[in-house]
Amino acid sequence: MPRENRKRGKKHKKLQEAPQEEQSRFKDPEPQPEVHEQPSWIVPAANRVEELNPEAPFGFVEVDVKAYFRTVDVQIQDWQESQDENTGVDGDVDPNEQRRLFFIAALNEMHGKEKQLATDPDCSVVLERMTYSMDDFVRRVFVDSLAGSYELLLRHRFASHVCQTLFLVARDTISREAKGIKPTMPASQEEGELRTLTQLILDICEEILPNFSSLLMDPFASHVIRSLLLLLSPNLSASEERSQSTLRSKKSAAWKAKQGQMKSVFTDDKGKGKESLRSIPSELRQMARRIVEVVRADLGDNETRALAANKVACPGLQMLLEVEADQDMANEAGSLMDRVMVGVISACRNDHSADIKESDYLGTLLRDPNSSHLLETIVSRCPDDAFNALWRTYFKGKLARLAVHPVANFVLAKALEHASNSQLSETYEELNGSWNKLIRTSRTGVLRAVIDRASVLGWSGKPFSDVVCSAFDIVTEKDKKSLVPCVLTLLSLSDYRTTLANRTPRDDTSRQGSRQSRPSQDPLEAKIQGSILLQSLLRLPEPYNQFVIDAIYSLSIEERITTAHSTSGSRVFDVLLESNTVPSKMKRQLVIDFIGHYHVLVDDKLGSRVGDRCWAFSDTYLKEKIARSLISQEQSLAASFYGKFFARNLNLYLLQRRPEDWRNLQSDRKRAQEQQTSKVIDSPSISVAGKQPRSADSLKRKARPENEIDALFNEQLGKKIKKAALADDLPVAEVFSQPPKTDVKSRDTDKELQLVLGAIRLAASTEIPAKKKRRH
Repeated sequence: MPRENRKRGKKHKKLQEAPQEEQSRFKDPEPQPEVHEQPSWIVPAANRVEELNPEAPFGFVEVDVKAYFRTVDVQIQDWQESQDENTGVDGDVDPNEQRRLFFIAALNEMHGKEKQLATDPDCSVVLERMTYSMDDFVRRVFVDSLAGSYELLLRHRFASHVCQTLFLVARDTISREAKGIKPTMPASQEEGELRTLTQLILDICEEILPNFSSLLMDPFASHVIRSLLLLLSPNLSASEERSQSTLRSKKSAAWKAKQGQMKSVFTDDKGKGKESLRSIPSELRQMARRIVEVVRADLGDNETRALAANKVACPGLQMLLEVEADQDMANEAGSLMDRVMVGVISACRNDHSADIKESDYLGTLLRDPNSSHLLETIVSRCPDDAFNALWRTYFKGKLARLAVHPVANFVLAKALEHASNSQLSETYEELNGSWNKLIRTSRTGVLRAVIDRASVLGWSGKPFSDVVCSAFDIVTEKDKKSLVPCVLTLLSLSDYRTTLANRTPRDDTSRQGSRQSRPSQDPLEAKIQGSILLQSLLRLPEPYNQFVIDAIYSLSIEERITTAHSTSGSRVFDVLLESNTVPSKMKRQLVIDFIGHYHVLVDDKLGSRVGDRCWAFSDTYLKEKIARSLISQEQSLAASFYGKFFARNLNLYLLQRRPEDWRNLQSDRKRAQEQQTSKVIDSPSISVAGKQPRSADSLKRKARPENEIDALFNEQLGKKIKKAALADDLPVAEVFSQPPKTDVKSRDTDKELQLVLGAIRLAASTEIPAKKKRRH
């Protein structure tokens, strides 16, 4: 064979075995392509392209691109965790500008690969993290780049979370678009017009609307559908957004918590996501209504009821019922809620007082761990006629069994929030001899719901002191002194005394130690359910909460301090000082009783917070009594890790030298605190559904020092210099011209301190030019 026709590879066996004379017959043989045997795992590239990989339906991400986005993820996480403006900044470069340049480079690399990155297990998390830092224009471009493939992306394991994050951050952009705030777009003749995010969301709904019912039952698309419904009906966010189970499962939420914080890396974007969504476009509400109508048309009665038994579809059906009630569509024959309630709403529309037949289906929902959440939504959002029919058929006469059931007690507690005065009286009478069973089984939800509903309705029936005392087996007046520890520990009086008698000195020592060293299952440790129950009792109208207040005051000072040092017990004192139904003289008595023991109370992480609340409630006269009682404990407060923060409010040095100035200072602070609190309450930006105005105590803790130079000076010199004793509000020039004080003993010292502080302020206010970098 000629040398130019030879090829690399294995020789053909037949050609090698043929005789030489047989090969010589052929003249100028044409080269034949050799057939090589290939391993079975090698698949031709053409066949691989034709097959659709469900893990990567849009193709795999290249290795170098994936490595680049890993570095982007690390950098963004570093910025999100630190939020340091000087991180990686040299010279006079703006930190936000450097981050924007880095972010723009990542966006350019992402262009054209959005779908591949969204379906990649590693890069999908990077896209979620980057989404929080995108501005409105970039978000619109990103959402538009995924158009046409959302149904496939929603069903994907990793891309579904990217879509969910897009729907969560889209609220801020849609809110600004509804107010007419739109970013300026660069003029481009090559590309078409970029749609607004509101229109993009509507187009996404149109894309997935034909298969919306099947997406509800998809294990990966179900949580994205719930986020989309929450975006279309923002009124649900006040009640549904707080629950993580509405949008993510516990496993998914735990996994996302390990990924670190998800927020914007730009410091000038803080608070951008706290805008109200009340003025959303009407098209979104109309789309939510249309989705409910499509689901009604696609699913029959039995198919709708079958969704409640599906673990994946049940939360989505629960959200649809919320949307239906928000759109005033629930009180219609054939609605989704009517189907789940097996025609109760239709029967009540014909006859308001009709007695419905008990259904085994609803009885199963009442006791099923998954479907009971759906029934909680029904009893809280169904019409009044339907609720009364449900109460007569499924609750009345069965309250004693439902209250102790491990699942049904949650539905009953939710139903009691909708109960009327007559229904509350029926509950009171029917559970009269079963309250102690609720405490023994640690199912206090029904008792707490009864108390909360009574406080809302302005209960004028029988006092709850009998209910609580019978629940904890308290009979005599002497036994009522142990009411608070019994309620906190959720133990009956006999069990509490038995546990207390069997305690060893070693147990008491560990109980008085740090919370980390306490046993995990201490029977005398305050429990959350007991603390919530006491808080509900304190919120009752004034005549009915007196027995709880008396029980708190019957505790010794040592027992009150121990309760204030516990995580759950400290909340009881917070509600006692904040509740409007507790008389002011009772609050004042609590503050006075701690006088002489504040140094022990505030020497704890939680006790210091209780001490701060007592200080915030007190007037100037009471504050002076507290401060003078702590003059002898000034050194111990300064040495305490938590007590030193409480000591900063006292300003004992000024109190001892100039009491009148100290009183004026406290009065001014109290007045400024009240004005700041009233501004927060009257601010329209705080009146968002589900948002509560911050208390004055939290505002005080988060406030920065009025003068950082003074704060630094106080830290260095300790008690020798106090900020309130100096003229902080005067300019530097006036500090030097201040007339001496009338006090002869302190006149020279004050003048020297003012001169020193004025010099420090003058030096701090002078700009020092930055040194130029040396060029090598």
